[in-house]
Amino acid sequence: MVSITLSVPEETRKRMKQFPEINWSGLVRKTIDKKLEEFIWKENMLKGLKKEDDFTNWTVEMGRKMKEERLKELKKRKLI
Repeated sequence: MVSITLSVPEETRKRMKQFPEINWSGLVRKTIDKKLEEFIWKENMLKGLKKEDDFTNWTVEMGRKMKEERLKELKKRKLI
């Protein structure tokens, strides 16, 4: 395992000493792991959305074409 050094204000360190039963290193390690999992999940979701861009663009274009055709049909029937 790799070690890192974390700097905290003196006041924070004093307050941490009030709770010696807490494994602060373990707490920070778990917090970092949890935040990394959140970032990885978010990154994967964004990648998935990018993969769907082509399909999304296709559906939008199809919707536009359908509206254009419907407008032409209504004009042809002199309904608008």
